[in-house]
Amino acid sequence: MTLALETLGVMGTRPSGMAARNRVGVFLFSASSGGLPSSEITFAKLLKNQGYSTALIGKWHLGVHCQNKTDFCHHPLNHGFDYFHGLPVTNLRDCKPGQGSVFTSGIRLLVFIPLQIIVIGLLTLAALKWLALVHVPRAVFFCLLLLAAAILGSLLCFLHYFRPLNCFLFKNYDITQQPLSYDNLTQRLTADATEFIQRNAETPFLLVMSYLQVHTALFASKSFTGKSRHGAYGDAVEEMDWSVGQIMNVLEELNLANNTLVYFTSDQGAHVEEVSPRGEVHGGSNGIYKGGKANNWEGGIRVPGLLRWPGVLQAGLEIHEPTSNMDVFPTVVKLAGSPLPEDRVIDGQDLMPLLLGQRQRSEHEFLFHYCNVYLNAVRWHPPNSTSIWKAFFFTPKFTPEGANGCFPTHVCFCYGQFVTHHHPPLLFDLSKDPRERNPVTPATEPRFPEIMEAMQQAVDRHTQTVQKVPNQLSVGNLLWKPWLQMCCSSASSLSCQCDREKQDGAVSR
Repeated sequence: MTLALETLGVMGTRPSGMAARNRVGVFLFSASSGGLPSSEITFAKLLKNQGYSTALIGKWHLGVHCQNKTDFCHHPLNHGFDYFHGLPVTNLRDCKPGQGSVFTSGIRLLVFIPLQIIVIGLLTLAALKWLALVHVPRAVFFCLLLLAAAILGSLLCFLHYFRPLNCFLFKNYDITQQPLSYDNLTQRLTADATEFIQRNAETPFLLVMSYLQVHTALFASKSFTGKSRHGAYGDAVEEMDWSVGQIMNVLEELNLANNTLVYFTSDQGAHVEEVSPRGEVHGGSNGIYKGGKANNWEGGIRVPGLLRWPGVLQAGLEIHEPTSNMDVFPTVVKLAGSPLPEDRVIDGQDLMPLLLGQRQRSEHEFLFHYCNVYLNAVRWHPPNSTSIWKAFFFTPKFTPEGANGCFPTHVCFCYGQFVTHHHPPLLFDLSKDPRERNPVTPATEPRFPEIMEAMQQAVDRHTQTVQKVPNQLSVGNLLWKPWLQMCCSSASSLSCQCDREKQDGAVSR
């Protein structure tokens, strides 16, 4: 059988240090040294061992290098993929001119505030000198002006070089476009995906299609721009829908559909704080659910999972049971005939018994929801009960007051002044309150103590199995390292510009 996954769920075991302890929870630079450790076992690696051809097309965002720019220790080809075409980091506003920056708050803190302090200091010293109250040597003014120029120059260099140094496309180990062009980008990646399927039509294959859409910066080709009633976000969704259709079509044309499991999902809910400078909503909607991306309210973690396997899975079947993207790992590994690793805890569960109707309930009696490294909430679906309990140990402080997100910081953070801790935990019955508006209390739920005791015991059992590992998202691993920076081989300076991507027979622009 073959597998086509429209998701990037490459890790089915516990991440090895891929959760942050500070504000920055993702890699922002291609020349960072952190990433997915070689000790992690991906389902791509296990399927490759079973004779599958494996490809990742789209976004990786799990690191590239460790010690030097030729080791590729975190690269997809070092984690079981035979072929990679896409971005080593992610799609950011900074990658598309005119779409703003994810570094706005950092620039304000590290540039604008220091410049304001320097200007105020210069004016104060000048006034004191003019009033003959203090003798201020000219060297002081010169040093302050030099410092201001250095800060301003650093900002200009950062803004000029960030895009070419971090927004580029790989094919395997080679840069094919630097900086990346959004012109027909989805079409190019989709064409590559269909060609991969065609090349491997006679052999088992795994295709992970990790879409850049609908992450900001939003983009769509000319064929889709302005066609949706929902603005730029709708255009991007419609183009992604077209892309999925192209992949499904080629499976049908090659008579592979009945032998291919297709799984489509998202890694998180809509990013409710993602609003453009012009006030356009660029992050989608979570409907009735509270919160969104980067928090564990239902709007942040409740996402659809769509599966298709004609002749095996019943068409139109809806399953309302709690599952997880972690379940992709054991599901595809078992379908491929590979044994699961026995040297580590596998948190995912095989989905096939649930999908085939052999089980009526998810094997996840408990699910543990983390906010970076911090255990944020736990979900309990007791046997022989319709209740789904969810307890929060802390919740993010939404700002401004009454908002449905953390708009000043763009995402909600997981620690310190940004959260409210709850003693006892905040408890909801999602079967009755999916919007998470009305927490139950000992006064409204007589079983409150026994419910919390059962959930706490589950947490204790879980935390005993969690091992301490090196932090891949430490400040040291996140920082840009010039010796890890990749540039086109033809480039003679940090301009790093080349275009070896072809679209419609012409070089892209």
